[in-house]
Amino acid sequence: MLDSFINSFIDNYDLYLESLGETAAMVVYSLFFSTIIGLFLGVCLVVLRPNHIYANKVLYPVLNAVINVLRSVPFIIILIAIIPITKWIVHTTIGVKGAIVPLVFYTAPYIARLIESALLEVNPGVIEAFQAMGASRRQIIWKVLLKEARPGIVLGLTIATIGLIGATAMAGVLGAGGLGDVAIRYGYQRWQPDVMYVCVIILILLVQLMQTAGNQISKKLRKH
Repeated sequence: MLDSFINSFIDNYDLYLESLGETAAMVVYSLFFSTIIGLFLGVCLVVLRPNHIYANKVLYPVLNAVINVLRSVPFIIILIAIIPITKWIVHTTIGVKGAIVPLVFYTAPYIARLIESALLEVNPGVIEAFQAMGASRRQIIWKVLLKEARPGIVLGLTIATIGLIGATAMAGVLGAGGLGDVAIRYGYQRWQPDVMYVCVIILILLVQLMQTAGNQISKKLRKH
């Protein structure tokens, strides 16, 4: 069986390399935009909650409900439901470009919750101490919340990245490209199980690499 995997990898090397590049492109671009949106939403979820620095009894429950709704929708449904929005933004619904928009819609609310969880771990006493020293609310966000929560944020983004890798594989079912597309087209439709297994192994290695890197970065930040 090992010989079969090796031969499959050698025979289809260019195919695997191209699909790995497409998966990487989807993950990098989607993670970039999702992190920006998710970071903003996560901070808002924390500072707008009752008894916090920007407490708002109207905006907080609305934002909380919207994020809950978005998180409850499976990715495959988002992929199909926002086709008009995807086409309007990137002018296509297939390939890597066509997958980025739904991936952002799917990942950003998830990252927002992870950011919220990391920020809520910051000791309230530290915030109160900075307030007593006259720090502005903006300074509290940048120099206290985000700075103190960096290890948790890194671990949260690591989890989000791993979930994003899985979502790119699912997007491949609808022609987004990447390893998921290769696994479906060759491994299932053409019944070449060796190709599918190699794609699975590559995905597993990617996940392990991301998790190890995230753990190491978080560990270094905790030491500092």
